[in-house]
Amino acid sequence: MDPCIFCIIINGEIASKIFYQDEDFIVIHDISPKAPVHVLLMSVKHIESLQNVTEEDSEFLGKMMITVNKIARKLGIAESGYKVVINNGKGSGQMVFHLHLHILGGWKKEAGWKV
Repeated sequence: MDPCIFCIIINGEIASKIFYQDEDFIVIHDISPKAPVHVLLMSVKHIESLQNVTEEDSEFLGKMMITVNKIARKLGIAESGYKVVINNGKGSGQMVFHLHLHILGGWKKEAGWKV
């Protein structure tokens, strides 16, 4: 199996533009942004996707959602609104099989795409 690119980033083996980091999560700016503000919130622990979480991950997933809120405020997009996207599996467009979510926002008028 090829090394996980997000694990390599988390381990500091590849330089990235880190926006936030704690013991459970790291947030980096997306290298191919789809919105004026586009960051990735990654789990430090390697979990392939939401399809691989268990009941034991409940507290961790709650913390992930609270961290999304914290990051949106730090990015200045909480009041205007933002999207949170989690792709799960190849059919959804997941390209890196390491649990992460996209936080997108910063549109001045209306979002450039809708879900």
